[in-house]
Amino acid sequence: MHQGQGQALHKYALKDGGAKLMNLAHRVVLTVSGNKLLANPFGMPVVELHTVGRKSGLPRSCYLTAPVHDADRVVLVASKGGDDRNPDWYRNLQAHPDAELVIYGRRRKVHAHTADRSERAELWPQITSAYKGYANYQERTTREIPVVICELRD
Repeated sequence: MHQGQGQALHKYALKDGGAKLMNLAHRVVLTVSGNKLLANPFGMPVVELHTVGRKSGLPRSCYLTAPVHDADRVVLVASKGGDDRNPDWYRNLQAHPDAELVIYGRRRKVHAHTADRSERAELWPQITSAYKGYANYQERTTREIPVVICELRD
């Protein structure tokens, strides 16, 4: 490995560690506050997503926001803050699209799929209207940020 690769790996390790620390802090604040504090950042509900690790097969969970949601679906954005890599939760859903999420205190089964071009074109204005930061994230990266549609199952 040459020096440039080592620096890039170190940069990603710091970014990923910071994201994991923020997720842990969010989990602690929600738990301690009885799911009252930080439950609707930027006017979007917080969703606790439960997936299966694509490599480990172990249960994984993380907190995300849902800029678009209704009685049938919850839409998630695999932005990773505008990073050039897809988030792990997204890659887990690609491998195992049947998952669970908690929204408004209710745990629901979901089947997830990446929005196709027309679905994304319809959803992206709604997503950026809910939170303008997503547009900034898209500008930071050359990858098209995936939009994930989680269809709620009973």
